[in-house]
Amino acid sequence: MKAVRYVALAIVGLIILAMAAVAVAIAVIDPNTYKPQIEKVVEDSTNLDLILAGDIGWSFIPLGLELNDVEATLEDERLVRLDQLVAKVSFWSLVTMSPRVNTFVLNGLDANLSVDEEGTGNWTRIMPEGEAQPEQEDPAPEQATEADTGDSEPLDFNVESVEISNARVHYEDKRTGQAFTLEDFAVTANDITLGSSFPLNVAFRFATNQPQFAVKGDISARLEADEALNEFGVSGLEAIFDMSGEPFADEPVRAELTGSLEANLENETATLNGFTASLADLKLNTDLSVNGFGDKPKLEGSLSVDEFSLKALFAALGQPAIETEDPDVMEAVAFSTNIGGPAGTVELSALTISLDDTTFKGDASYGLANGAIGLELQGDAINADRYLPPASDEEPAAEEEAPQGGGTAEEGDLLPLETLRSLVLDVNLGLGELIVSNLTINDIQSMITARDGRLEVEDFSGKLYDGSFDSNVVLDARTDNPQWTITKNIENVQTLPLLTDLAEVDMLSGGANMSVNVKTSGNRISALRENANGEIDFNLAEGEFTRMNLTRMACQGIAMVNQESLDTSDWGTSTPFNDMKGTLRIDGNTVNNTDLVAALAGMRLEGDGTVDLAASDLDYEIGLRIVGEIHRDEACRVTEYVEDVVIPVECRGDFAEDPGGLCSFDGSRFRDTLKTIAANAARKKVSEETDRAKEKAAEKASEEIDKRLGEDGEKVKDALKGIFGQ
Repeated sequence: MKAVRYVALAIVGLIILAMAAVAVAIAVIDPNTYKPQIEKVVEDSTNLDLILAGDIGWSFIPLGLELNDVEATLEDERLVRLDQLVAKVSFWSLVTMSPRVNTFVLNGLDANLSVDEEGTGNWTRIMPEGEAQPEQEDPAPEQATEADTGDSEPLDFNVESVEISNARVHYEDKRTGQAFTLEDFAVTANDITLGSSFPLNVAFRFATNQPQFAVKGDISARLEADEALNEFGVSGLEAIFDMSGEPFADEPVRAELTGSLEANLENETATLNGFTASLADLKLNTDLSVNGFGDKPKLEGSLSVDEFSLKALFAALGQPAIETEDPDVMEAVAFSTNIGGPAGTVELSALTISLDDTTFKGDASYGLANGAIGLELQGDAINADRYLPPASDEEPAAEEEAPQGGGTAEEGDLLPLETLRSLVLDVNLGLGELIVSNLTINDIQSMITARDGRLEVEDFSGKLYDGSFDSNVVLDARTDNPQWTITKNIENVQTLPLLTDLAEVDMLSGGANMSVNVKTSGNRISALRENANGEIDFNLAEGEFTRMNLTRMACQGIAMVNQESLDTSDWGTSTPFNDMKGTLRIDGNTVNNTDLVAALAGMRLEGDGTVDLAASDLDYEIGLRIVGEIHRDEACRVTEYVEDVVIPVECRGDFAEDPGGLCSFDGSRFRDTLKTIAANAARKKVSEETDRAKEKAAEKASEEIDKRLGEDGEKVKDALKGIFGQ
């Protein structure tokens, strides 16, 4: 026991002697006398010029060092300046191997970093050229650290006070002119101890010149970390960021963060509680837990965005105003969902999206490994026309002149093919009512799938003007020349309200039935038009040309044949028809039709012609074949001369300008009709001459028989009448 006591006394004595020696050294030695030597050592070993303009002080209890007014220059330019540095450590904590920082103060740090035109940073020139940095040898296998073996002791660490104030860091890249500055940087923290929470306050101002942007931040929270540095926590977070500059049109914008966070690195779990993020009037709320930090985390929680005005948000962010046909739209936008799903997949359930008076509900999913997107969303009703830009009364701007040399502006690609090839989609969309381009479509359903560069819109269907439609579009983007296949079926869609609402064209009515089968290729609009190939079969069972009176056109031709004038002046403006049908054959920008037929009153309509889609040009010939009486006007009576002849009508011109005024009587083709009429008249005359010859022969034979046969001649005459067609 005495030996142990003596050893203990010896250790205490040594510690006292060491403390006394340090105290004597601090009291006797003035570090300021060594400033020239310190500056010379730095200048000899580096390219820096060190200037220790202020006092150097140190203390014993607590053990500390203080530097004042320190500056380091590099090639006659200031690199770093420091107003004050104070670092004090509890001497006894060093003896007990549990370091405790009493005070750390850093005030007035000013650092200037730059990159020259060759891309070299000034900090890389601190050490003399050719001086290699010592390489660190890899530790031998047997020199594994305690952390590697898992036998490390918990870290006993404590900092009583940390204060950083008035710090500034400036960075400039002379190659691009880009520069940013972090200034007014300040940090304060007290009682930093592992295993318990401590307060932290951070303030700063950050600014850039390209673009001109500045943010002033103020962050406060309580932080906590366990002694093994496996568990971390942030509570009472309140962060405010005031931003301004070019991205916000120099308008002040505020962003805020609040909430708490807990994370366990060993268990790979993290939790956000009561977390909110706001930007101007936009506010996001979430409670979220994450299990697993690898490739397949499992998420669970909720996410919502409070109702906000999108127009007000754009105004607050200094963005151009959103102008819409209806000024009251985009005033109420909201979003909410639950978050869950198996590991590696984010699933959104009870998904609700509100846009003014429209609500979408459904579910969604996203695969973190392959980016697979699944979406099922059903909406009630939306008028898309309300969200379009308002119509302008101003004349459209003149088109820009074409480049010199006769060239045209380069046309861009329509779709990003590489992105399409990576898509994995399973989307089911539905909408109760959609108003777009003044059209009303009901009960819309659509299935969209994408795999390995092949995208298909399946069963895109709905109800349209007392009829229905369904279509299918396949896009094969596996090559740089994507292939398109489009099929569509339309049943009994009423054309008059459709064309009136769509383009204010009221020239055709009837229930349209149509079958579309078209293929094309390319990734530009011009290529899609040029490569288009297919057919469109159409039929209107009962309809009417509401802006053309084909009966009047036919009667004009008949009256000319009859060499009379029409008495009727009120012909009306429409022509009813039955069973109009035909086939449109698409060959690039040209649409051909050679088999248009329709049944009209006393006529049969026959059509043949082409449409140039690129030039909006129509070149079409219509024939009105006379098959019966067509009008009560005497000048329009159908004689044997005009029966089965064709009255020609031509439709030519730009159908984009005046589709109702394109068709008129074709006088040039009517000459061929006159030839047919003349041929009919000649045949009629020959027939009449033949009939008269037959009558004369019959009369002569009858007289001769009367003379020779007497009373029995009547029977013979009856037989001859049959022979001569009497």
